[in-house]
Amino acid sequence: MEQNTLLWLAPTLAGMFAWGIAQGLVKKYVGEVPPARFCLFYAVAVGVVSVIVCFTFSNEDRPPVFAEEGRTFLMFGMLAYVLDGIAWILYYESIVAGPISIVGTLSAAYPALTVLFARIFLAEQLVTAQYAGVFAVIAGCLLLAYSPPDPQAKVLQKRWIPLAAGALLIWGINGVIIKYAYALPNAHEGNMFLFIAAGGALTLGVYGLIKGRSGGGGSSSAEWTRAFIPMATMAIGGALVAFAYKKGPASLVTPISGAYPVITLAFAGFLLKERPAGLHWIGIVAIFIGLGCVTSVEWWPVVMG
Repeated sequence: MEQNTLLWLAPTLAGMFAWGIAQGLVKKYVGEVPPARFCLFYAVAVGVVSVIVCFTFSNEDRPPVFAEEGRTFLMFGMLAYVLDGIAWILYYESIVAGPISIVGTLSAAYPALTVLFARIFLAEQLVTAQYAGVFAVIAGCLLLAYSPPDPQAKVLQKRWIPLAAGALLIWGINGVIIKYAYALPNAHEGNMFLFIAAGGALTLGVYGLIKGRSGGGGSSSAEWTRAFIPMATMAIGGALVAFAYKKGPASLVTPISGAYPVITLAFAGFLLKERPAGLHWIGIVAIFIGLGCVTSVEWWPVVMG
């Protein structure tokens, strides 16, 4: 495989793995930590990881954050990660108000929108095999996210529909915005990580402080331990994927990193002794076939002679 491909594929796959482990840990502790506090801890974890990564870059080649020639990069970088935080808030609110069987499945479909938006706004075009692979990955994620609706569950609020749709739309366009920002003058990974930290603090941090406090009680040291570890793992995954957007096409980085449910399922099977259902096995096979199509396409011209 070409070296340029590895520059974005390696962090994408590593980010997928980190996100999958993080979601498994969240699943383990979600009954013990309120969602709003998960958001607060996530904002803290994102801030810590992003600042550390930012200052690992050489200050000699990192342009000033507020330099006049880099203001457009600043605007789009901040926009991307403020929107990302808003999407997480919408997602958590939609889970509270609506059926998780539908909300979870909808949220897994966002890579399809990214592929569409990347083609429209970034003029990214994939070969036929890659489109087939992306379709298989998205289909597999939808199957993994699906759970049969609970006939006893009552949905009293319809507000979950615009909330879930808003999260889906934002996550669908967000990868395109990040990729576009990296193509702007004075774009630099180090400064992008400052935007990641600031965007998380302004959205998830504020939401977590307000909503978490209104729920009553304070966050204990046990909550910090149980929530911060998965949130830090998720933040590391986000940092890896942010690296990947710099070198790789949004049309591939988003669906590949978004295939993390297959890692979550394996982790849950090991840690929580859960076993995949019939549809889940089909989804797992579809994801691996799709990843094979997407990641091996570089070799095909050689194989075909």
